[in-house]
Amino acid sequence: MEAKIYNQKGEDQGKLKLPESIFGLSWNADLVHQVMTSLASNKRASTASVKGRGEVRGGGRKPWKQKGTGRARHGSSRSPIWVGGGRTHGPSPEKNYYKKINKKMMAKALFTILSKKFKINNILFVDKISLPEAKTAKAAEIKIALSKISGFDKLARTGKGNYALIALPEKSDTVLKSFRNIQSVYIQDIRNINPLEVLSYKYLIMVDPAKCIKFLETKGK
Repeated sequence: MEAKIYNQKGEDQGKLKLPESIFGLSWNADLVHQVMTSLASNKRASTASVKGRGEVRGGGRKPWKQKGTGRARHGSSRSPIWVGGGRTHGPSPEKNYYKKINKKMMAKALFTILSKKFKINNILFVDKISLPEAKTAKAAEIKIALSKISGFDKLARTGKGNYALIALPEKSDTVLKSFRNIQSVYIQDIRNINPLEVLSYKYLIMVDPAKCIKFLETKGK
């Protein structure tokens, strides 16, 4: 299994051999769905909160006597059936949405998504991104140059839109600062990449693929 590798100017630099274990897997919708929903759930913050009948103000005394009024009996205006009363079974900030994901499941889901993106030509391999200084204009030039490669024309688009996730072999402040003002591009180092991020962007641009693939192979073990 081979793929073309390009430089940051969009020029063909030869071919790269890819491992079948990462880029040659068949699609497994059930596995991907399970991992994706778990990752989305783990990002969820327990901020929604309402007050129960023991937390709302007032209602210290009985609204009216138990018998003789002709009205239904009530013990407190904090009851959930009263306007301004407590909420029954409402959301609590103590609720934990965390779902455990096994390491092998996470790795297999990531490799399955990478295989799918490779098959539909949504992964671009770039030998390196070199910037002498942090300049958004220089980053935009690289993006435009890569958009000229067949199948990656949407990289040229500006404004909002999840078009490209750039995976670096290691953290680079210069590259991060150069691309961070480009809304359609997100930078992440390969060791922190996850299936949710990969699926959230149309294209994956893998920089220095030899190093990135070497790290990905360790995740599958």
